[in-house]
Amino acid sequence: MKKLMIGNEAIARGAWESGVKVVCSYPGTPSTEITEFCAKYPEMNCQWAPNEKVAVETSFGAAMAGARALSCMKHVGVNVAADPLFTAAYTGVNAGLVIAAADDPFMHSSQNEQDTRMIARSAHIPVLEPADSQECLEFTKLAFDLSEQYDTPVFLRLTTRLAHSRSPVEAGERKEKPLREYEKNPGKYVMMPGMARKRHLAVEAREKKMTLDADSMPVNRVEMRDKKLGVVCAGVVYQYVREALPDASVLKLGLSYPLPEQMIRSFAAQVDQLVVVEELEPVFERDIRNMGIRVSGKDKTGLQGELSAAKVRQLFGGGAPVPQEPALTGRPPALCPGCPHRATFFAMKKLNLTVFGDIGCYTLSALPPIGMMDSTLCMGASVGMAFGAEKARGKEFSRKTVAVLGDSTFIHSGITPLIDAVYGGASTTTVILDNRITGMTGHQQNPASGKNILGEPAPQLNLEALCEAIGATVRVCDPHDLKQFTQILKEETQADHVSVVIARRPCVLLDKRKKEPCHIDACHNCGACMKLGCPALIKTEKGVVIDRTLCVGCGLCKQVCPFNAIQGGEA
Repeated sequence: MKKLMIGNEAIARGAWESGVKVVCSYPGTPSTEITEFCAKYPEMNCQWAPNEKVAVETSFGAAMAGARALSCMKHVGVNVAADPLFTAAYTGVNAGLVIAAADDPFMHSSQNEQDTRMIARSAHIPVLEPADSQECLEFTKLAFDLSEQYDTPVFLRLTTRLAHSRSPVEAGERKEKPLREYEKNPGKYVMMPGMARKRHLAVEAREKKMTLDADSMPVNRVEMRDKKLGVVCAGVVYQYVREALPDASVLKLGLSYPLPEQMIRSFAAQVDQLVVVEELEPVFERDIRNMGIRVSGKDKTGLQGELSAAKVRQLFGGGAPVPQEPALTGRPPALCPGCPHRATFFAMKKLNLTVFGDIGCYTLSALPPIGMMDSTLCMGASVGMAFGAEKARGKEFSRKTVAVLGDSTFIHSGITPLIDAVYGGASTTTVILDNRITGMTGHQQNPASGKNILGEPAPQLNLEALCEAIGATVRVCDPHDLKQFTQILKEETQADHVSVVIARRPCVLLDKRKKEPCHIDACHNCGACMKLGCPALIKTEKGVVIDRTLCVGCGLCKQVCPFNAIQGGEA
């Protein structure tokens, strides 16, 4: 079967063909679709985990029990998963365990540009880097084979461009893998210091063997052409190099850690100039230079952003400068019309609160005209930062401060800092934006949504009961009831206890109720409604008009209009 696939779909297909039985992940762009495509295959048991750490632990448990397992995440998710991953490199596996990690050069949807190759070297976990969708499928299958052959977890590294680009894939059939025998083996799997010291020796031996074997692995290959320029590259960057520098000799790395040292030395000896073309950190360049080989690359490409064929041609081939995109009117991203988060932050702005924010759609509230987000650090950080700020500046500061995060983010990493706030005698206020879904990554289910990855009914986490069990005072309100919600916020920020306000209203994209769009009878041009930042509200010389093609009839603008000039929409 041959078809066009994005890289993420091809990885899912490769996992299915490899006989994978368990897939456990946390959604994160650009990796999310891998698990969603996996869920289409009934032979694989797929699960959304509360966070990446749990996802890897679940997948590791499956692999230890004898079933091939996959866990998928974006690059910052690897940080969350690092605790089990670093030790799993010591213990090794039983059946194959593969971690699909998607890096995000240029930060299309991320808060940093970290490089998974650096983490892999620190953890002593081998890395495979496919260059197109066909290799995504093939390298996934290879990753499971290498995992079992060398008794180690394996990283399958991709980037945003590869994850979401389509290319032809020749797909095969599934090869069922019987469960491997499970053996009780504390010396291998119980990482007390005495056992861990012995396992570290096993890691060193494994890495040394893989380094030697890498020279003969077909995924690393030399393409000799003109010997004036030799390029070392991997992943989707290989495609840029082949298009931009068709005459250059190329060493394409499929196994990018550990590196094939003898192959690199031989290739370097055959070319007049050796360069590395790589995105993000100078990982290959540094490793090759440490071999005593003269090499360059980052002096031209820099440490930041995403490469392209045009950029590589300009930097290394002497081509014309990359054309500048035509100047267009700026159009920053905005919350959807009718988004419940808009009401939440409007109330916070009215109360002039300091907002410790978090990762989610609501991060867009940092932008004008809402402008109500003081920080975005990482998943769950808002709750701990609000507590830390109170520790630093006292309870009076806390009375004008809130921590804000979504329901999925709270489950991911917000529960433990809330426990810490209660335990530490804080008086912080946390607002959980409970829109019943994991919104930013494309509407994945989570433990609070009451459905599993297939959309089937599942046990639903009771956020109120959980927060009350932790010791917080809990209040629930629809944020579109602006008057009541604002009053609750005002009361709870003044309280001398840890408060949780659950702003509960479904994501507008899930709300299928048909509502009449709003309309303005006689605008007084006061601009009050424009402070909402709703894309359906348009300022003109004669006043504000409502774009009926965008308006979903939420009625929020009716509540803020001081002249009752807006009609229609939700009552």
